[in-house]
Amino acid sequence: MVELVRSIHDRVGIIIPGMAKSAGTIFSMAGDEILMGNSSSLGPIDAQVVSNGKRFSADAFLDGLEKIKKEVSETGKLNPAYIPMLQSISPGEIQHFENAQNFSKTLVKNWLSKYKFKYWGKHSSSGNIVTQEEKKARANKIAKKLCKHSDWLTHGRSIRIKDLQEMRLQIYDYSTNIELNDAIERYYTLLRMTFDLTGIYKIFETCYSQIYQSISQAALPPIPVRKNIKAQAAHADFICPKCTSKYKIQLNLDKNVKLEASSVLYPKDDNFICPNCGTQTNLTPLRLQLEAQTGLKVVL
Repeated sequence: MVELVRSIHDRVGIIIPGMAKSAGTIFSMAGDEILMGNSSSLGPIDAQVVSNGKRFSADAFLDGLEKIKKEVSETGKLNPAYIPMLQSISPGEIQHFENAQNFSKTLVKNWLSKYKFKYWGKHSSSGNIVTQEEKKARANKIAKKLCKHSDWLTHGRSIRIKDLQEMRLQIYDYSTNIELNDAIERYYTLLRMTFDLTGIYKIFETCYSQIYQSISQAALPPIPVRKNIKAQAAHADFICPKCTSKYKIQLNLDKNVKLEASSVLYPKDDNFICPNCGTQTNLTPLRLQLEAQTGLKVVL
């Protein structure tokens, strides 16, 4: 996404009216400007890895491994309590954790020095020219800080303007500009009011148009268990989560079944589009529930 955006636009500003955590934080580091307000926050970018069915920070894992190695070095023996844990970890997994950690750090370091610091020409304190080596050094320091799990303790930690400024990362506080603050907050509020109720959405926006798709994972009504598995069709009452229009959806369990009056046929792609408001709802859970209860397949 960064490569696509940067290949089209020479200068990019990243506006963060709410939260941009993890990958969102990494993406924001590729902007020439980062704009945040009073309620804005970024998050740590310590890579999250999955091992033995558990998700945790790669940085925290490697720190823990170093502590065990240090303890063995100092005492000359391994605590037996560590043996089961170490036996479940392969050298390949350790390398995977290191690669994941280094990848996040490298992205941030490269994008900061290439984009964020592109127009950083002079030191504000001395007026001296900023060298490329100084840009890389500052970027590396910020990347290490954002990736350091032990400093943030949790992946969900909110990093605010003050925290970023203490890292010597320049942030534009748009709340100090009344007109800009009002424009951003109004637009952000309208987006949330429009899309938050629909669950999942995508927006493709240009200066001239806006296209969006919303998929709602609505709470679907249970279908009564039918002992007569020779039934040709089943019906479910459905209420649109956005406009509350009511529909009776017919799920055919056999071919060439006549559609009952006032019923709507179950969609072939599992996505029901409300005729009234256009909201799209994925009905796959409804179909799977019926198939599990009857042992029959819904004919699409």
